[in-house]
Amino acid sequence: MTRIERLARALEDPLLVAGPPGILSGQANVCYLCGLRSTNAALLVEPDGRATLYADFRYASRAREVEGVSFVETSRNLLSAVAERLAGRRIAFESAHLPYAGYETLASAGVEAVPTVGLVERLRAVKDEDEIRAMRRAGALSDEIFGALVEEPFAGRTERELAWWIEKSFREAGAAAVSFDTVVAAGETASSPHAVPGARIIEEGLLVTVDAGCVVDGYCSDCTRTFAVGELPARLTEIYALCLKAQLAGLAAVGPGVSGRDADAASRASIEAVGLGWAYGHGLGHGVGIEIHEGPVLRPESTDVLEPGNVVTVEPGIYLPGEAGVRIEDLVLVTEDGYERLTQFPKELVTVS
Repeated sequence: MTRIERLARALEDPLLVAGPPGILSGQANVCYLCGLRSTNAALLVEPDGRATLYADFRYASRAREVEGVSFVETSRNLLSAVAERLAGRRIAFESAHLPYAGYETLASAGVEAVPTVGLVERLRAVKDEDEIRAMRRAGALSDEIFGALVEEPFAGRTERELAWWIEKSFREAGAAAVSFDTVVAAGETASSPHAVPGARIIEEGLLVTVDAGCVVDGYCSDCTRTFAVGELPARLTEIYALCLKAQLAGLAAVGPGVSGRDADAASRASIEAVGLGWAYGHGLGHGVGIEIHEGPVLRPESTDVLEPGNVVTVEPGIYLPGEAGVRIEDLVLVTEDGYERLTQFPKELVTVS
């Protein structure tokens, strides 16, 4: 059964799958369902399984090659053109992706537009075998680059220089792209979870957090390791050990039937026990796939329940303002009886030069 057919089985009304033009992430559901990567396309899926793909001239040649859909070439103002064709019909749309201005475009053309939430995302959360194979390859490439990274000098280079080395190495090794802007954060810079690499010179005696990933066959990897540059103060070694303990507990909690909330809680216990719960301010993890952030989510407020085929990150962190930060992250496939790590680079504290 195709992805479009699986979606159709869940529909009461035809579903217009569309996102803001010019924003690639807004087109992720179109890509997932039919394989067309674009910044200006829409897909109308009927409850009986028929589907119509709309795209402008720039994507028309590739769109005509998509199997299992009818193709209609539109003007660059795609949504207006689609709305004219759907005038007088009742359709569903993705309220998380189509902005209010898009809804107004549909409504003003006489389309009865009904909001829906998460219909395609629920399919995307459970990866099929082809997706899993792509993500295994992406994880293996991450392992390869991290393995080469530890042979590189850290001290004396800037965070920005090292981040560029990582991104260049991914591309040279065959990745289609990096899956997000690489994070290299030394010392107190790492006390921000989403630190931006800067001109700071990396010095000895610091922890350096590296968060990096790549895209292989359209699917993302995500891995974080924290390294010691030279000899560390005892306190930083202890903080690292505490974060590793939390990460292993989070991993052990992952499995089918486990709630995102419970997996997150398992990773927090050891950190909270020493009074540092405040320093672990984000969730344990998130889904990964075509996009770097997908469902399901592992965090205190999560209502998601893990099932086989989910691919999620397990990434607790400890962030000490003005001092240091530690994060350790694996990409993990939920299996029938537990989990499989898709990133295998070692997690014991590695000292680099």
